[in-house]
Amino acid sequence: MRAADTPLRSLGQALARFLMRPNPNYEPPATSSIEDLARTLQPADVLLVEGNTRVSTAVKFLTQSTWSHAALYVGPRPELGEEYGQPRVLVEADLVHGVRAVALGRYADFHTRICRPVDLTKADRERVLAFAVDRLGYAYDLRNLIDLVRYLLPLPPVPTRLRRRMIELGSGEPTRAICSTLIAQAFQSVRYPILPFIEYRPGGGAGRNAFVEEVLRARHHSLFTPRDFDISPYFRVIKPRIERGFDYNAVRWDDESPRIPENPRRASGLT
Repeated sequence: MRAADTPLRSLGQALARFLMRPNPNYEPPATSSIEDLARTLQPADVLLVEGNTRVSTAVKFLTQSTWSHAALYVGPRPELGEEYGQPRVLVEADLVHGVRAVALGRYADFHTRICRPVDLTKADRERVLAFAVDRLGYAYDLRNLIDLVRYLLPLPPVPTRLRRRMIELGSGEPTRAICSTLIAQAFQSVRYPILPFIEYRPGGGAGRNAFVEEVLRARHHSLFTPRDFDISPYFRVIKPRIERGFDYNAVRWDDESPRIPENPRRASGLT
């Protein structure tokens, strides 16, 4: 590292810590309990999180999405240790701490969503998990101060077509990562699609026997955002409460809950 880089790096780290402070005026609802998440998550699932930090506000606006963070579920592993008395089961890239393993309890009070790759083979699943675990300790990619300063504007006046480019962050150095990039690279390493470009090319044949072939082309990993796993046609959205079995007839309602009359027109005096 050049000596001149040190003041800028220190300033960047201080700015990152500021951006990661929780917003005291915003508390996203926890729609799934930690117990339900723990029972439902499977290795290679992507856990999306609605964050409550300053940088989360900007990410959610720029992506027009609920989700501002993504982590990969790798499951309990002896080498990952514990946190909060729980095993570290998620691998994520944190703005301040870099690539790290954390316990599920870290997101106990957050709105989350599980996105599951469909029919991923056991061998490829292990490769995806190994890719993420092997990068523990990598630094978060703070390419320059501009990348961080832009997040200070919670609602930057940016045209829709340019918002994804504003999320692009990273120098491409192999020992650095950002949250969505890390997970996207893990899946791309086994050629599992997330949101690829789709091209249609002549597949052969002639006349009535001619056919068109669908060919996927991967996006650059630096352009992925947490939202992409949610809208991907290749990931299934898993809702823990439904997965464990749900019968609306068995729900116990508060007797004081408002009731809708059987005939609203009669109740309102209309005929």
